[in-house]
Amino acid sequence: MSVKFNSPLLEHNHTGKPIFLAGNMLESARIQKKLPLLIVPEGCLLDFDGELVEFLVASGQATLEPSWPCFHTRLYLWHVNGNEYGIIGGTIGASFAVLVAEELFALGCKALVTISSAGLIAEDLQPPLFLLIDKALRDEGTSFHYLPPQRFAFASLPLVDAVARQLSGVGVPFKRGSSWTTDAPFRETSELIASRRKEGIIAVEMEAAALLAMAEALEKCVVCLVHITNAMATRTDDFEKGGEEGNEAALMVCATALSALLDLPLS
Repeated sequence: MSVKFNSPLLEHNHTGKPIFLAGNMLESARIQKKLPLLIVPEGCLLDFDGELVEFLVASGQATLEPSWPCFHTRLYLWHVNGNEYGIIGGTIGASFAVLVAEELFALGCKALVTISSAGLIAEDLQPPLFLLIDKALRDEGTSFHYLPPQRFAFASLPLVDAVARQLSGVGVPFKRGSSWTTDAPFRETSELIASRRKEGIIAVEMEAAALLAMAEALEKCVVCLVHITNAMATRTDDFEKGGEEGNEAALMVCATALSALLDLPLS
């Protein structure tokens, strides 16, 4: 006998006004920690793996912002090409990434770029390479709190176009295409991977669908990048990012994306 089950993820009223707001939480944290008011840089980067933050700090290119009030993360200020960007590392997973993204927007961020490692799904490509995500399969839970159910979360076409134009001129190989966002990377079966591949999906990661859904729902400027470094640990050179040169390439891609977004007329 089958039992009908209605997922709570399908019960959200997407037109209702939330009660628990990022700005209110941060103000409470600021008062509790006795911190001054903070306006973050207009361009910010979420570095999910945290390796880029470590590289920037070690090389003297980023400094800690002590007034960042969030309980869970540290904000660094990254100076490159005469610009100052905010960067936070280690925000892995859809729900954590969106939580911190909302906090950044609450404190003045105008354009957010994110970058994570990803597993290769497409058969005609060889890692490492960068992917500029134009849509992400919603195989996670966070996006359903922001948008009604549909298969994909879509990036803003003008934003992706602007970043793609700029990336085409920096000499770093990249692809533009779709990803698969999952909450459970260790549940990726060969059958699922084959099915995603038939949909034309290039890579699998853990954050993009939620971030793109949040961006659409809240009308925020978000672009998601991934550094495809592995084929789900099935190759001997999986997870090799290229050392310092790989970090520098990833940072060039992120800085280019941020510059492209901030050159646009953002509200």
